[in-house]
Amino acid sequence: MVHLLHSLRLKPRPSFILSLSTRVIFTRSMASTDLRKALSDNQSALESQANAVRQLKSSAAAKSEIDAAVEALNALKLEKSTIEREIHALINGDGNGEGSVNKEAFRQAVVNTLERRLFYIPSFKIYRGVAGLYDYGPPGCSVKSNVLAFWRQHFVLEENMLEVDCPCVTPEVVLKASGHVDKFTDLMVKDDKTGTCYRADHLLKDFCNEKLQKDLTISSDKAAELKHLLATLDDLSAEELGAKIKEFGIVAPDTKNPLSDPYPFNLMFQTSIGPSGSSTGYMRPETAQGIFVNFRDLYYYNGSKLPFAAAQIGQAFRNEISPRQGLLRVREFTLAEIEHFVDPEDKSHPKYSEVANLEFFMFPRQEQVSGQSAKIIRLGEAVSKGIVNNETLGYFIGRVYLFLTHLGIDKGRLRFRQHLANEMAHYAADCWDAEIESSYGWIECVGIADRSAYDLRAHSEKSGVQLVAQEKFSEPKEVEKLVIASVKKVLGQAFKGSQKNVVEALEAMKEKEALDMKATLESKGEVEFEVCTLGKTVTITKNMVNIQKEKKKEHQRVFTPSVIEPSFGIGRIIYCLFEHSFYTRPSKAGDEQLNVFRFPPLVAPIKCTVFPLVQNQKFEEVAKLISKSLTAAGISHRIDITGTSIGKRYARTDELGVPFAITVDSTTSVTLRERDSKDQVRVDVENAASVVREITEGHTTWAQVWSTFPHQSSTATDE
Repeated sequence: MVHLLHSLRLKPRPSFILSLSTRVIFTRSMASTDLRKALSDNQSALESQANAVRQLKSSAAAKSEIDAAVEALNALKLEKSTIEREIHALINGDGNGEGSVNKEAFRQAVVNTLERRLFYIPSFKIYRGVAGLYDYGPPGCSVKSNVLAFWRQHFVLEENMLEVDCPCVTPEVVLKASGHVDKFTDLMVKDDKTGTCYRADHLLKDFCNEKLQKDLTISSDKAAELKHLLATLDDLSAEELGAKIKEFGIVAPDTKNPLSDPYPFNLMFQTSIGPSGSSTGYMRPETAQGIFVNFRDLYYYNGSKLPFAAAQIGQAFRNEISPRQGLLRVREFTLAEIEHFVDPEDKSHPKYSEVANLEFFMFPRQEQVSGQSAKIIRLGEAVSKGIVNNETLGYFIGRVYLFLTHLGIDKGRLRFRQHLANEMAHYAADCWDAEIESSYGWIECVGIADRSAYDLRAHSEKSGVQLVAQEKFSEPKEVEKLVIASVKKVLGQAFKGSQKNVVEALEAMKEKEALDMKATLESKGEVEFEVCTLGKTVTITKNMVNIQKEKKKEHQRVFTPSVIEPSFGIGRIIYCLFEHSFYTRPSKAGDEQLNVFRFPPLVAPIKCTVFPLVQNQKFEEVAKLISKSLTAAGISHRIDITGTSIGKRYARTDELGVPFAITVDSTTSVTLRERDSKDQVRVDVENAASVVREITEGHTTWAQVWSTFPHQSSTATDE
């Protein structure tokens, strides 16, 4: 399998193509602004010319004069229509202004095929289903299994990670320490009359997108405002979100009734552990906490050495307010998460050079705030310039890029977006999302975050068990340590229920910030201090905190490790892969469009099919012999000895994404067909299984097979 990874490794896209992609995105953004201004100018000129025509008619002007004015008016109307079509084309990314319709039609074609071929279907379908719950059918299970197998190969095996498997039911105390009980919320609004619930940010997002895509009368300034609002949507507080909903007159989509003010709704499923009901638990909203609480044992298992990573694949549960978009937003889903524990004073990575030269679309926060688009950046440049905080975070961003593109995600529709400052928790050093473009827009599929030491510290404080690492010195060292001691009694009197937030923020200060605060307190007696978790600035006085440096001799350094966390939403990745792999092509007769999934062999649910060309006992015996050889080689396959025409059998398997088909048309040799090109070669019966194995395991390519074996005309056996 290691050989497979190296054979599949993709080269960076040529620089001239990357530059062209960047120019296209930038040009579209600029052109949209220019066209909206042109439309606004045209509208003014149109109104002025219409008034001129009316005045000429009312004053009984000469017919030639009126005709000339009407001709000018018609020319302006024609110009308006042209500009509107161009704006539509730019917004929807096509040349005829029908992009929105095309996207919806494409999505419907994909979903219809997926459900009809049983990749996935709504759960409990005979009881009309439950929103946000889906069942994977046989091909869907195979794709998911293949994706997870490659994830294990790419991350767990290649990075020597420690894999664990923890319970889904989690005691309340664990999630209280992690902050989920108090803070794992989305803002919700209710229909004032029916009580139907909606996610507040989704309503505002839908409104903005609708205006940008369909309302051609909005000015370029208004369009820029809406785009900025979309980019900073996650920054809005409940009050700000409610104010925007009222400002835009947003109502309940189904009834048009007014909406309540936004309020937080906790997304966790609550349960009780044991028959008495006295022990509260929750279905875990993520798998990470199981790794954090086991850190001490994992650290010991690893020989008490850092860095090391632990990984877990498992189910997670979130009681979504309004599940939608199929597999993209569900209430039960599969997560694959990595917690890479590292010394906070050394976040270098020994394998960083392997990914430093990768180039791909990145969307730093500065570009987002200034209204620009994602651009191609070399990963090494992003790290060296401080756009990405450190080497280890950069290394995992690169590894995630390779993982997704090897699966079959289109690298031109993949970007890494940096979290805005207000999106991140106060303790986080840096966070990036791998976002994949689908018919629904850009979808967050992987989060890669430097979470600092927050999680281990939180569980240490709550449990009383120190989750720390040690670095032993060969000789004692005299060290100067910064000590931040909060005076909790004074802070409690001043901030009451917010005391914990203020204490956490004070103790999380970096050395420079703490020493600056100390100097200000000594000179002025008080200082303004921003507490991100409260979303406001508070006044800290001299008697609330003691900040000083102390010299000590130490034989070892004891510290809480930082953690770099890549978190993968497997269902979201799979759905985006479905869309990126789907296309249609005409049948041989040209009377219908045939559906095809261009899955790489790595993730295809079935690697190969075996067909006797006609119903013939000798051909069927050969087909069964080849099937036995494929089974022995570990190649998933399907044998079809029905009397259906070979063209229809090819079409059926193309629709499942099967990359290769063996057709038995003699007892000594067979044809091997490749799905996307429909090219065929002839191989001996005894070699058929081994050739398929070599291709599917990445030891050879179809191009090499094509150049090695005799070609077979497809007219005899294809559609």
